[in-house]
Amino acid sequence: MPGPLDGVRIIDLTTMISGPFATMILGDQGADVIKVESPGTGDLLRYFGTTRGGLAAFFTTSNRNKRSVVLNLKEPRGVEIVHRLVERADVFVQNFRPGAAERMGIGEAVLRELRPDLVYVSISGFGEKGPYAHQRVYDPIIQALSGLASTQGDPDTGKPSMVRTILPDKLTAVTAAQAISSALFARERTGKGQHVRLAMLDSLIAWLWPDGMMNHTYLGDGVTVTPPVSSINMVFETTNGYITAGALSDAEWQGLCRAMEREDLLTDPRFGSVADRTKNLEALVGATDDALKTKTSEEMLARLDAEDVPSAKILSREEMIDSPQVEANELLVHHTHPHAGPMREPRPAALFDVTPSSIRRPAPALGEHTEEVLEEIGVTDIGSLRAAGVIP
Repeated sequence: MPGPLDGVRIIDLTTMISGPFATMILGDQGADVIKVESPGTGDLLRYFGTTRGGLAAFFTTSNRNKRSVVLNLKEPRGVEIVHRLVERADVFVQNFRPGAAERMGIGEAVLRELRPDLVYVSISGFGEKGPYAHQRVYDPIIQALSGLASTQGDPDTGKPSMVRTILPDKLTAVTAAQAISSALFARERTGKGQHVRLAMLDSLIAWLWPDGMMNHTYLGDGVTVTPPVSSINMVFETTNGYITAGALSDAEWQGLCRAMEREDLLTDPRFGSVADRTKNLEALVGATDDALKTKTSEEMLARLDAEDVPSAKILSREEMIDSPQVEANELLVHHTHPHAGPMREPRPAALFDVTPSSIRRPAPALGEHTEEVLEEIGVTDIGSLRAAGVIP
């Protein structure tokens, strides 16, 4: 069975992560994603980090289920081909800095004339106005300006710290994929396309807010302020490793105390209710830390599981790969990339029982599908385009 987005065609002019990861999700769900890249290097992510066969692992796992077309958009005929692609497309996605697409002749107004019901998507770092709108952006810049680096800061020194994965990029991508799907659904109901705008800064602050900004949500007097969740490190050392455990409800707290053999804490007024435990979270974590240091990870996890307390061993990346739960979920799939060789990667996370997502195509070589896609839209003067430097 085809995926839920089978029949949807997406023209993808994005590079790096925020755009490509979004269109990869949609490609997994059946969309025909045509990745338009520039001559020479294409998407720089092709060369970033661990590589084999001329392809970076970062790129292969963010650009599967796509076809690559190389076009020189500095040439008018290259722009004209993009226009012809859009005439047969449902979605157009770009993550140039504000104003660049318009200067290139592929702005929303121009493409709307060609395809009135087009879903046009602009992904940027900061939005289209304001003091930062003109700047280039990478993930750490958004972590810095959103408050995320501060949230991750050392509770004793206050020194900020970056999350050690490119969270703003990938979060923006997930937000974009959801927004594109919603815009397509709205088009089904109204027949109208629209312009969807996403800023990485906006996406990250909206994601961070519920817990990270809870002490900045209510305005005025009468607010009971508690230590932010991020101020507590829920990593507990045992005699042979590290685990994490959490107790929110009264039943979980009672179970945790029994598992730790610290029933005396049950009568401690600092921990009598959810509100009390929240106000005294640092003391609670300290007591838990002291108790768990005397036991092995295996013993404590067995005790916590018996008491129905959420808990887990903290796994290394290598241990995660072989985790029995990951294996039970059949999450990691193995296949052979035609250029990069044997590899493993996660299957699409969402499981559809009627219209399943799937990995149908490996990440493409640069320009691998240029002639194939051009022939589909009736472009026949391949030799002339190549001689003029429009295509390689």
